[in-house]
Amino acid sequence: MKAIRTTVESFDQTVQKIIQEHSPVFVLFFGNELPETSESWCPDCVIADPRVRKAVLDHAPSNSALIEAPVGLRDEWRSSTNAYRSRFSLTAIPTLFHWTKNGPGERLVEADCADASKLQAFVEKASAQ
Repeated sequence: MKAIRTTVESFDQTVQKIIQEHSPVFVLFFGNELPETSESWCPDCVIADPRVRKAVLDHAPSNSALIEAPVGLRDEWRSSTNAYRSRFSLTAIPTLFHWTKNGPGERLVEADCADASKLQAFVEKASAQ
């Protein structure tokens, strides 16, 4: 599994590059880390992050990729002008997408991103497509 972090500004370019080189591709939207703790301000994201990584590592082919897309700090995320929120109809974080050449596919949202059995089923289904 390859993991790469992107920014709002480079999101499209990063996804296009990774989707050509890896399969399946997953995109995880999560809250940025706070400088003082090095952990996300989003408690659900802190719980889900290692579980998402483990699920992709354990249940996806070795050529899979995980793109990490931080949505900003709490105020940025809550803003109606958040680029990811409006563009991908994000309603909560963390949100994990299976990304295809046609764009975002199925998703897991919030607590489902921390549920090992749901994560495994999600990753295995995406890997079979």
